Amino acid sequence: MRPAYLDLHASGELAERIAAALDGLADCRLCPRACGVDRMRGETGFCGAGRQAVVAAFNPHFGEEAVLVGQNGSGTVFFAGCNLGCRFCQNADISRDPRAGLPATPEELAGVMLDLQNRGCGNINFVTPSHVIPQILEALPVGIEHGLNLPLVYNTGAYDSVDALRLLDGVVDIYMPDVKIWDPALAEKYLCAGNYPERARRAVAEMHHQVGDLVVENGAAVRGLLVRHLVMPGEVAGTGQWMEFLAGLSKNTCLNLMDQYRPCAGADLLPPIDRMCTREEFRTAEAEAEKHGLIRLDDRNDRFWARFLE
Repeated sequence: MRPAYLDLHASGELAERIAAALDGLADCRLCPRACGVDRMRGETGFCGAGRQAVVAAFNPHFGEEAVLVGQNGSGTVFFAGCNLGCRFCQNADISRDPRAGLPATPEELAGVMLDLQNRGCGNINFVTPSHVIPQILEALPVGIEHGLNLPLVYNTGAYDSVDALRLLDGVVDIYMPDVKIWDPALAEKYLCAGNYPERARRAVAEMHHQVGDLVVENGAAVRGLLVRHLVMPGEVAGTGQWMEFLAGLSKNTCLNLMDQYRPCAGADLLPPIDRMCTREEFRTAEAEAEKHGLIRLDDRNDRFWARFLE
């Protein structure tokens, strides 16, 4: 399947999206925080990002979902800074330090993408990209003109503005939101974003509207929605409510129900998230997915994907 952004670039629409996105940096409301700072002049809001994206790391990643990894890994690009303040963040050294890397010009960011493509990666996987959408868009024409042709993965914490996501319509091939906490009070406590649940639901619905259910060709994801959900101790995440919501979008929603929660970044001092989940808690989460009819599960053993691809 041909990546969507190639046609958008050829039509001239991508250039218009870039101009609109960059204009927005002067009064930044890219994400639901709507800080209103002038990033074009170097002002920073909650995420800490200014005019340029800061690339913390990039590499072929073999720990992602099987349909993203393939033979040569998913081409992950980790951005410094974040628009969430998760009290349990496993990447806190990057997310909480917007300078944890090197500022990248459009040419340099395009070079990162082309390097990953040349190393055989099956996709370009932007990790924590919500605050750097304009910079990603700005780099794409440079990459395209030098042969970039891989699917783009938008790997997000789901705290995204619908307006910003519409700039990516026809650009992003695979949306991969990590839906976190359902209850607003708990979201405020653990994510520093009380409006997270409502804004994340709106964002995921927009993502599904744009790309639909996940399409897999020859074992590789090429387009669609792939949702992650981290099961947390003490039912903090509201897994049952999230499963009901996702099933309401589509019973064919592909889901990675993650069991790797561990207390990080000071969460060991915040009961009940100061411990790992029990086996029973995770089995309860799996039962919720089954109850709501979600069967396209990435179980990390490829049992589902082998069945789906038969």
